[in-house]
Amino acid sequence: MKRFLLFVATNLAVVLLLGIVARLLGVDRFLYQSGLNLPSLLIFAAIFGMGGSLISLLTSKWIAKMSVGAQVIEQPRTQAERWLVETVRRQAQAAGIGMPEVALYDSPEPNAFATGANRNAALVAVSTGLLEQMNADEVEAVLGHEVSHVANGDMVTLSLIQGVLNTFVIVLARVVGYAVDQALSSRDEERSGPGIGYWITSMILEILFGMLASLIVMWFSRYREFHADAGGARLAGRGKMIAALERLQQLHEPSRLPSQMAAFGINGGLGEGLRKLFMTHPPLEERIAALRQQS
Repeated sequence: MKRFLLFVATNLAVVLLLGIVARLLGVDRFLYQSGLNLPSLLIFAAIFGMGGSLISLLTSKWIAKMSVGAQVIEQPRTQAERWLVETVRRQAQAAGIGMPEVALYDSPEPNAFATGANRNAALVAVSTGLLEQMNADEVEAVLGHEVSHVANGDMVTLSLIQGVLNTFVIVLARVVGYAVDQALSSRDEERSGPGIGYWITSMILEILFGMLASLIVMWFSRYREFHADAGGARLAGRGKMIAALERLQQLHEPSRLPSQMAAFGINGGLGEGLRKLFMTHPPLEERIAALRQQS
């Protein structure tokens, strides 16, 4: 989940920053001359949309390390570190990818993530909580899951999808902003560029449409988790992968009272469906069931 959330947050921040720079440089005024120039807008949106996603992808390893304080294991100092590096090395060879960087970060939460623009130069980071709360077989399966994400090229595919969505977000926000600005302006008013209605509306809609677009990216993330689970089962063994997910289920299972209080007494139905739309991972029980059904 950390990998996904860091990427989406970085992408949104980069796209908004690029949009602000474009406004300061007067690019929007060029798009607005003699009415909204749709061909130019599409080119502009594609460059900035794909550019924002590409920047997020290229900086994903650096941002991930900085965000969680992950320390790359250059020279293993303990038996646990040696085992981690050798396990990732063996799985990377089996998956046909280059050796990823292996990092540890201090967190009581049992978690791990993989990221990077190049499947042959990726990063696999593991929390101290994962090593403390799982046995070797379960950790091996989690590592196989993350290595499979890298081998499947999920970060690159995610970036392409996000770039296309960014393009549509930028276009729609500016088209609606232009329409609002035209509705607010007087027919006889001479305009040399977009007005305040355009600036405010397009900025707000970029944020709102960006959040809606993230739902599509979240769906893709949930879909790819099943493939990464299958890859982890191939690399470490299906029994180990199932055991790892069951262990995560035990560790993350909330007590009933806090769960009911957090949901304000509303359980199931529409609330459950809406919550699922914003999940980056499928429910653990669905992932376990999918693995059990594999032949």
